[in-house]
Amino acid sequence: MRIIPKASVLLVVGALCGLLSQQATACPFCSAPTLTLSEQLAQSDAAVLVQWVEGAKRAGREPGSTTYEVTQVVKALTELGAKQEPLEKGTRVKLVRYRSGKKGDLFLLTGTKGTSIEWGSPLEVSETSFNYITQAPSPEVPVTKRLEYFLKFLEFPDNVVANDAYAEFANAPYKDIAPLAGQMDPVQIRGWVANPETPPTRLGLYGLLMGLCGTTGDDKLMEQLITVSTDEFRLGIDGVISGYLLMTRAKGLDVIDEAKLKNRDAPFSETYAAMQALRFMWTYGEERIGKERLRASMRILLDRPELADLVIADLARWKDWSVQDKLMKLYNAEEYSIPSIKRAIVRYMLVSTKDMPKESKDKPPAHVIKGRKHLKTLREKDEKTVREAERFFFLN
Repeated sequence: MRIIPKASVLLVVGALCGLLSQQATACPFCSAPTLTLSEQLAQSDAAVLVQWVEGAKRAGREPGSTTYEVTQVVKALTELGAKQEPLEKGTRVKLVRYRSGKKGDLFLLTGTKGTSIEWGSPLEVSETSFNYITQAPSPEVPVTKRLEYFLKFLEFPDNVVANDAYAEFANAPYKDIAPLAGQMDPVQIRGWVANPETPPTRLGLYGLLMGLCGTTGDDKLMEQLITVSTDEFRLGIDGVISGYLLMTRAKGLDVIDEAKLKNRDAPFSETYAAMQALRFMWTYGEERIGKERLRASMRILLDRPELADLVIADLARWKDWSVQDKLMKLYNAEEYSIPSIKRAIVRYMLVSTKDMPKESKDKPPAHVIKGRKHLKTLREKDEKTVREAERFFFLN
């Protein structure tokens, strides 16, 4: 059995939780959201396509400068400050700091209004990427409608375009991505998922898209990718597992149970990715896999002390009260004698006592009675931990 150093566990969990906490409403398996080009354009007061004219390198204390010439006005100020010349074709813009280039190189400049326009850093563009930016739907357009445009540019040969199209999906909630399933090209997406040259940061999204639009045989490709033996930390494998579960439902979950949840030789990061996929299916799976079946898979992970506090919190949120007695046994087990796990068990019991039918005058449910009993035992045994858990206890 592989022993995972505690420090490594904390680093992996911290990295993965950090990614997800930054995108509570965004694509759950994409890298952290960024300000897209269409958003930058919408937030700017002025935007122009310019070409590089000349540059003066830094000399002594002088920072250098670069001069550009406007070739097309995308967005002009409606009110001009006293020091601001009208923006029009042929206008020259001189920016502090030398930037290398050659005559004719194209850049997009966006700026905000002050006493004069405060220009941001130039973005080098081609005619293709400039047209992509200026023709993109504005952020005011409904998200799903906007994504129809950006779907066509995923993995586009121009990196500026491909990176931005991906960013638009990374920023989008799953509920706005799912309706596009009928417009996705499964052959194209299959190629991206299978291609080892696909940027790892995009694999999670493409795995998810494949789960939405995949056809016969795609489940086998995804299964092979998921179950391959590896010791590497694989970005995006959580999205691939989730896409696989969207396609295969409970049958596929049986595979994940054996390959990632029960298998102690699976790298910790792979097991955690499978756990993330369970959470995804609980929230977004639309009953493709029954709630009790998902609970059963999550319960497997109670046998992993390095994940126990997270698992216990999920089981409490999912109202799985079948493990009350088991958690009391774990409370005293040597491997689980960790403050975070003990607090998680106490909070689980607290939540169980609050899970009462609304406006019910009947006898409390069995899990409420048992939860109260276990809380009393824990308070007598470990009053300090119970107090700490109660202090930061919030019922959502």
